Amino acid sequence: MNDKLTRIGVFYDGNFFLHISNYYNYEHPKQRRLSIAGLHEFITRSVAQVEGEDARRCRIVDAHYFRGRLSAHEANQRGDMLYWDRLFDDILMSAGVATHYLPLKVANGRREERGIDVWLALEAFELAMRKELDVVVLIASDGDYVTLARKLHSLGTRVMLLSWDFDFYADNGKQMVTRTSQDLAEEVTYPMAMHELIDEGLRNNDPVVTNIFVAGESKKKVVINPEDIPDGAETSIVLSLKNGFGFIKYPPNNLFFHHTSLVNADFNDLAEGDTVAFNIGTNDEGEEIAIDVQILN
Repeated sequence: MNDKLTRIGVFYDGNFFLHISNYYNYEHPKQRRLSIAGLHEFITRSVAQVEGEDARRCRIVDAHYFRGRLSAHEANQRGDMLYWDRLFDDILMSAGVATHYLPLKVANGRREERGIDVWLALEAFELAMRKELDVVVLIASDGDYVTLARKLHSLGTRVMLLSWDFDFYADNGKQMVTRTSQDLAEEVTYPMAMHELIDEGLRNNDPVVTNIFVAGESKKKVVINPEDIPDGAETSIVLSLKNGFGFIKYPPNNLFFHHTSLVNADFNDLAEGDTVAFNIGTNDEGEEIAIDVQILN
């Protein structure tokens, strides 16, 4: 019997992971965020299955999360974002995930991640070479990671990819599409179509799949007092709520807002009729929308 452990390294493209978690929390019927601990259990069992090993001999020995994020000053200007950042850091820390952050860069008036994919690839390759990882698990979608997969294969390290493909429609009928690079899916050793596996597992009440989601998630609402409304902000009430977006009453037109614009509570905490403060911005089509939305006490 081979008594050697199968050593697993997990590497998160943080922006992609957040996008997937938001999808399941706001757009998917499950209406729950992904659980880091539950996802790691799923990974361990999946690696054991494809490698033909006992799950007890498969262990995640390294896990790393990479993402660009706002500076402390900018986050402090956006309500309770510092709290939510720290809360998620605590979740990652408790699951043994090392965090790696780079400041977001401003290009053409928009904040963008720069260098995160390169950092992830370099770290994954170095750790696979130094620690002799048997399987590297990528939670990513970008075709730029094809080269990483090839380099890992040259070390004899197998690569598992957790991929998601899905789409949904925004309020204006625009289709929002998420697709994982087909080149990347074809390059890795073990491609895992998570959108299919999760839906099938939920239909069959598979406990391993069920545990991928946070159960009985408690949400923290942090309201602000009217006297603390930011200078220049507008106030009104939430007129309607949909899956992941809503509208604020603002005559003569109602303003659309996305769940990512809510800065001091989870979107699922909102109720129609809640009073909110907000700023007015524009979307890609130049239409006015509500941004930096905060619940008022």
